[in-house]
Amino acid sequence: MTSPQNPSLPTPERDGELTHSSCNDPSRRKFIQTGTAVSAALASGLATTRVARGDEPVDNSDSQLVRIALVGAGGRGTGAADDSLSINENIKLVAIADLDEKVPGMTRGRMAKRHGEKVDVPDEKLYSGIDSYKAILEDPDVDVVMFATPPGFRPRYVAEAVDAGKHVFAEKPTCVDPAGYRICWEAHKQAEANGTCIVTGTQYRRQTNYIEAVKRIHEGAIGDIIAASARYCGNSIWHKTRREGMSDTEYQIYNWMHYIWLSGDQIAEQSVHNIDAINWIMGGPPESAFASGGRFTRPEGSEMWDSMSVDYKYPGNRLVSFKNRQVPGAQSDNSNTIYGSNGHAVIYGINRGAFLYDKSGKEIWSMEGDLSAAYKQEHKDLVDAVRSGKPIVELGETTDSSMTAVLGRMSAYTGQDVTWDFVTKESKLDLWPENFDIQGELPEPKYAVPGKTKLI
Repeated sequence: MTSPQNPSLPTPERDGELTHSSCNDPSRRKFIQTGTAVSAALASGLATTRVARGDEPVDNSDSQLVRIALVGAGGRGTGAADDSLSINENIKLVAIADLDEKVPGMTRGRMAKRHGEKVDVPDEKLYSGIDSYKAILEDPDVDVVMFATPPGFRPRYVAEAVDAGKHVFAEKPTCVDPAGYRICWEAHKQAEANGTCIVTGTQYRRQTNYIEAVKRIHEGAIGDIIAASARYCGNSIWHKTRREGMSDTEYQIYNWMHYIWLSGDQIAEQSVHNIDAINWIMGGPPESAFASGGRFTRPEGSEMWDSMSVDYKYPGNRLVSFKNRQVPGAQSDNSNTIYGSNGHAVIYGINRGAFLYDKSGKEIWSMEGDLSAAYKQEHKDLVDAVRSGKPIVELGETTDSSMTAVLGRMSAYTGQDVTWDFVTKESKLDLWPENFDIQGELPEPKYAVPGKTKLI
C-alpha cells in the first residue's frame, strides 16, 4: 500500500507513512542461523534494555546473504529498506508488495539507483493488491519481511509472518486496539518459540543519547524518579481527497491517518515514540490513564482529534503528564522531562540531545542526538541477530507502549478513568471492520465525544 509524503509533520521523523518467514526450507533455515553475532552496539552493551545476549565473541564477517522483502512501499517503507540496505553488507532486497500496482516497480527503480546490486527484485516478485503480502510469506527465499503498512494491518500481518517462520521488522505502533494487542503478544510468544526475530521501529531505543541518558537515570544520576512529562506537539498533518472510482475501504486506506481503525489517532501513530521512552524509563506500562482533549481544526470526515492531555499513573504513585497536539500555528515541542529527587533530565526528540541537571539546575551531563544513525542501527541489529541465530524479539515491549497510547486515547474518547488491567484483560474493543472487503462499502465513522462514546 502506498503512502503520501508527509511534509507537514511536526518533526523530520518518518512517522505517519503508509502503505499496505521464513526459513521454511530446512537448509535455508540452517544457513541463515550460523553467521555473525549481534552488532557492535549490542556487543558493547548499548542496547541492554533489549533481549539479553551472550558474551560470545562477535564474528562480523557478514559472510551470509540475508534476503529482505518489503510490504508497504510508501515513504516509511522505502525509508526502512534504504536504511537496511545502507548499513548492512551481503544483503539483498528480493521482493516488494504494495496495494497500488504502480508502486512496487517505482520503489525498485529508486532503490536500485541508490544500492545497485543489493536490489535484485525480478518482475515476478513485484506484487500488488490487498493480499499481495501473502506471496512474500510463501516465498522460501525471503528471510526478513519488513512491514510498513498502516498500523491497523500490523497485528494480523506480523502474526501471519511469524506463523510462516519469517524474521520480521515491524514499524510502530504495533497495535491500535486491545484486540490487536492480544494478537501481537501471541505473535511475540510464537516468535520466541520459533527462534525468529522481531525488531520494531522504536528507533529511540537505539539512539545513543537516549540509551546513555536512560542508563544514567536508572543508575540514580537524578535520584529516585518522582514524575515526568512528555510532549509531542506540532502543527498540521496531511489529508488526502478521494480519487474517482475509489471504494469506501480503498479511500479510508488511502487517507488512513484520519481513520482510527488504521492509525489509532496521533497518540498511537506518532506519540508512541515519547510514550515508549517513558515506559522504558519507568520500567514498564502505567496502571491507569485519565485524559481529555478535543478537535477544532480537523477536516470534515476525519476521526482524529487535534489534541489530547493524559495523566498516566505508574507504579509507585508516579504521575506522567503527557500532551500531544496538531494545531496549525501553535507552538511545537517534542520532549521528555523526568523529575528526580536529586535533579531532572530532559531528552529531546530528533537530534536536540539529552541533558541531566542536578538539584540546583546545573547541567551535569549532555549528549547530542543522531536520529539517522538510530534508524539504521535497528536494521543492523536485526540482520546481525538473524545471522547469529540469537533472535531479538521485542514485539511485546513495543506492543505494551502502543497499548499505553491506546489506553490514553480510550480515556480521552470516553471521558473515563481507564485502567491497564481493563484494556489488556477485559476490553472487547476491536476496530477492524467486520467483513472486511477492499471493494466494499465502509460507513464514514463519527469522531468520539466524551460522555457519549462508550468504554468497551
